[in-house]
Amino acid sequence: MLPDSFSVKGLVQPVLGPNDTIAVPAKIENGELVPANTLPWAWVSRPMSKAMQERLAKWTRLRNAVYVTYPYARKAGAIMNDMNQKMETLKKPADRKAYVQTREAELKKEFTDPLSNLSVYQGKVLMKLINRQTGNNCYEIIKEYKGNVTARLWQTLAFFFNSNLKQPYKPLEDDKEIEQIVLEVEKMYAR
Repeated sequence: MLPDSFSVKGLVQPVLGPNDTIAVPAKIENGELVPANTLPWAWVSRPMSKAMQERLAKWTRLRNAVYVTYPYARKAGAIMNDMNQKMETLKKPADRKAYVQTREAELKKEFTDPLSNLSVYQGKVLMKLINRQTGNNCYEIIKEYKGNVTARLWQTLAFFFNSNLKQPYKPLEDDKEIEQIVLEVEKMYAR
């Protein structure tokens, strides 16, 4: 039933019977007021193209790698910040070296097994995430704590696995997808 204030010039209003009391949505069609019910949504889909399947598989692999490696990157960032604070208080190079060696032994006990189970791809993602957390690439970190020769040795080893310890982290360019996934994961840590 139309409200009393409703009037459109030239609109043919329907004739209502004694049982017409249910209000329904309506629309004006060719100058006549007609009921206009909306249909439920219908989803039409088609199989994914081969390119889209490959893109989805690549993204899923990256997402899984970030989910697996992000906790290690967070922990690495926290450990390096702690080590840097402690090393600032140590003045003698021998004390600094001894401190790094003791921390290295502790870290090997804690992380050798889980990190040795990572794939090469997950290792590459981990290096990017460590760069994101610390602001330094892995080559610079190894060079700072273990020396230039050791850093070059690990860089050579990474080269044989088609990787690079000096790879930068570019969240607005190459690593945009990683950054999006990390922001998704960080929401879980914020709870």
